[in-house]
Amino acid sequence: MSIYKVNGKRNILLLVFLIALIELGGFISGFLSNSASNQYMGLVKPAFSPPGWVFPVVWTILYFLMAVALYRVLLWGSKGKVIGKAVLYFIIQLILNYLWTIIFFRLNLYGIALLELLLLLLFIIMTTIEFCKIDKKAAWLMIPYILWVSFAAVLNYYFWILNR
Repeated sequence: MSIYKVNGKRNILLLVFLIALIELGGFISGFLSNSASNQYMGLVKPAFSPPGWVFPVVWTILYFLMAVALYRVLLWGSKGKVIGKAVLYFIIQLILNYLWTIIFFRLNLYGIALLELLLLLLFIIMTTIEFCKIDKKAAWLMIPYILWVSFAAVLNYYFWILNR
């Protein structure tokens, strides 16, 4: 079974729309963050901090995986499965995701960004649990996101401590 199909159903236009919409949201969030790459270069960083070019690459991949996961859940919804809670959690975590960049880079509120990131992680996990009830493949697609945001929380903590 293809990752883009659920029970033989496919809607490529919906998939393309979701990918474009979620990627665009990430781009806008980055744009509103006020030259994040320059700020990142100026931060005191822990030794395990990746180079700045890694972040846009990873986020592009993660947004793609998130869009495919949401697409799979929406296909199940079109077949009559109850998906409301899963979609609500997805929307909340996506908004929190976009807000983190602005809080961290535009407002330079590293401690508040860390708290917001922990809330984001909670909603990602809740989303993944709800996705798992609907479509296990959709849940698996969220695992790299959970891992990356967990790593980002550790990084955020060290940025907060090192850049007071």
